[in-house]
Amino acid sequence: MLHAISIRDLAVVDRLDLSLEPGFTVLTGETGAGKSILLTALGLALGDRADSGCIRPGAQRAEVSLTFLLQDAAAARAWLEEQALSEGEEECILRRIVAADGRSRAFINGSPVTLQTLQEFSQLLLEIHGQHAHVQLMKPQEQRRLLDAAAGNDDILATVQSTFKQWREANSRLEGLESRGQERQGRLELLGFQLEELETSDIAGLDYAALVEEHDRQAHAEKIIEIAQRELNVLYEADTGSVVERLAQANRGLNELKGWVPDFEAHLVLLEEAWVQIKEASLGLRREVDRHEADPARLSLLEDRLSEVHRLARKHQVRPEGLAEHLEALRAERELLVGSGETSEQLRSEVMALEAEYRTLSQTLSDRRVKAAAGLERDVMVLVHELGMPQARIAFQLLRDENPMPRPYGDDQIEIQVSANLGMPLRPLSKVASGGELSRISLALQVALTGGKSVSTLIFDEVDSGIGGGVAEVVGQKLRQLGASIQVLSVTHLPQVAAQGHQHLKVVKGMVGELTRTEVQTLDRDQRVSEIARMLGGVVMTPQTLAHAREMLDHGAWAS
Repeated sequence: MLHAISIRDLAVVDRLDLSLEPGFTVLTGETGAGKSILLTALGLALGDRADSGCIRPGAQRAEVSLTFLLQDAAAARAWLEEQALSEGEEECILRRIVAADGRSRAFINGSPVTLQTLQEFSQLLLEIHGQHAHVQLMKPQEQRRLLDAAAGNDDILATVQSTFKQWREANSRLEGLESRGQERQGRLELLGFQLEELETSDIAGLDYAALVEEHDRQAHAEKIIEIAQRELNVLYEADTGSVVERLAQANRGLNELKGWVPDFEAHLVLLEEAWVQIKEASLGLRREVDRHEADPARLSLLEDRLSEVHRLARKHQVRPEGLAEHLEALRAERELLVGSGETSEQLRSEVMALEAEYRTLSQTLSDRRVKAAAGLERDVMVLVHELGMPQARIAFQLLRDENPMPRPYGDDQIEIQVSANLGMPLRPLSKVASGGELSRISLALQVALTGGKSVSTLIFDEVDSGIGGGVAEVVGQKLRQLGASIQVLSVTHLPQVAAQGHQHLKVVKGMVGELTRTEVQTLDRDQRVSEIARMLGGVVMTPQTLAHAREMLDHGAWAS
């Protein structure tokens, strides 16, 4: 579970240290108070993209740390052990730092990791359902994802996608061979001419960077020798007045004084070390200078070689440093064309075998989806009925084309269909559900899928939008029930939901000088009464409003 959040200099938050408890935690506050900042901080720590715009004005960097307790996260503990990131403790710390230049660093238990690694690990710990989840539900890919989540299809989906990729690559090669047809011989002749030209010029052994470096060195050889010799004279080789000679003279003079001034001893040691290092550096420079020699003939050869390389690069429309790679690509193409007459049948057989394997896997995937759909429909309908849609029917329709082309996610077209009222036929969700109905169906799906999740923390960001009245109270009860087995955090504007929380956090925005500051307060019972009364719409907290808020809190505690 998520145990603690620490935020420094993120947007309107200058410093926040927040402890979270197990169960169901609600997060409330006025519109615009900054509730989204907490979710932004969580997203950053879990691997979302960052930029310098998230840093609080006047600060040099923003920092977010999350502390997770891992007692109920076996998969996360195993992952840490596998990656050698475990510290042998029952907790784990994720940390993200965003600098003013937009660069960011990520850490797991103090060890630097890539964002991809952070994202991979965070998926084992926490899951966020955004406030637009019901909008996402309208998309076919989201409906397919939910059904696959219910079926536990991650492994078979990965196999289907891998087989699809192999089939697509093999089919592309086959189509390439067949499409060239009569052009094959002409292309082979052109490739032969191009390869002969590049191979004659020894492009395979070209190290362009080394060639440019040697040319520059040879072109400036006289200048190199002139400057180096001049400075060597200054440092060491001049008959009189060199740096080494003057340092030696200073050492001898100051040595006469150390008997009178013992403190000179430490400075004399530094001067003697300087003398030794300058002498060694000078000798090293001498060896380097002796290696350099102006060679006009060699320079001419290098210039000719560079001219030839640049000519070939222009002709083949590649950068000079890419000529060797271009040569290998031409060789590979020729090899493919030469062998195409012999390999087209082999490729065709490979494509057919991969497609047959794909069809078998796709059928298995479809069977799993059909089986999961029946259970998910049943669970979702129970929840939807409790959420104020007693006559609703939900169905996952799986449609298959007769001869579909292979796809990365199988042959099924998945569509959620709904009948909201008795006697009405099932129709696509996007065509019949209102905003409030969509919110309830989305929430029911998320709750129904919770049992199969490996994460220990779920966060809901205003997923109860479009819901009110008695239905809102049922939503709060469902989230509180979830909190009995998994940590749940919900950002909400509904007092009926807020009253059900085991823990209540309130986001408050104020001014410090000329800067806006947001903080999060953990409310006690009396503070919760006031906050729920505010959420009920009381501008003035009347005794009746406060009494209603207390009653809601009492009912929420009793209901659990």
